[in-house]
Amino acid sequence: MLITTLEKLYKLHKSLYDLSVQKTNVIKKGNMNELDQMLKEEQKHLAAIHTIELERQQQSVLYLQAQGVQSNGAPTISQCIEHSSEDDRQELITWQQELVSIIDELKNRNELNQKLVYQSLQFVNMNLSMMQPQPDQSTYTRPNGEKNSPSGRSMFDSRA
Repeated sequence: MLITTLEKLYKLHKSLYDLSVQKTNVIKKGNMNELDQMLKEEQKHLAAIHTIELERQQQSVLYLQAQGVQSNGAPTISQCIEHSSEDDRQELITWQQELVSIIDELKNRNELNQKLVYQSLQFVNMNLSMMQPQPDQSTYTRPNGEKNSPSGRSMFDSRA
């Protein structure tokens, strides 16, 4: 049963990774509606991963109990491998490696997507600043020695 749960966990992570690859293309295109949909899909995947992770923790406890080992808290896959029979050990190691690999790929893809979004925001900010001219920053002083404000007159200056 633990192996089945690990398979489910891997499939969900793989599906989330595939979604993150699609997300990269959507970010490059700049399609905000499609990006919003993808973020909603990601949230669904994350909720499902959380649920299966809880199931994995329960299955790990049951697996260790079947091996005659009491565990404190949520046992890791490594702890299950450590106390597994020769028959289960290789399969558990394989699924652990698969999970670590896909999670690492997912992490790298998410970092790329984060950088792309950051660059897009920088580009938008640059365009906005180019479209909105900044007031001249004058640094000359008035005849009485006071500095002139950037807009040319003080907030309290008024003309009658």
